[in-house]
Amino acid sequence: MFAKTPDPPYYAVIFTSVKSSDDSGYPEMAEMMVKMAEQAEGFLGMESARDKIGITVSYWDSPEAIRKWKMNTEHRAAQEMGKQRFYDAFKVRICKVERDYGFFRSA
Repeated sequence: MFAKTPDPPYYAVIFTSVKSSDDSGYPEMAEMMVKMAEQAEGFLGMESARDKIGITVSYWDSPEAIRKWKMNTEHRAAQEMGKQRFYDAFKVRICKVERDYGFFRSA
């Protein structure tokens, strides 16, 4: 349900997007990016939701790991496809998580 992250500090990349009407090939591209991110050095987990806007938060152990993922050749190609076809708009925010806490109802 939630990404299993370590004790802070760690880093979050928040990708907020509005999809375009042409999403042919989008599900396959998105699935491939998730699988690749999961194999990337420093990747800690991911959470995602989509309604009118999509929000995906990926968690990383360092700013360097985030930079390496951003520069990954296949990820760069997916970014370009996103700009050209899949998204009407998107915003990326990179944050240092200094604290986290939560609530979980026991079953």
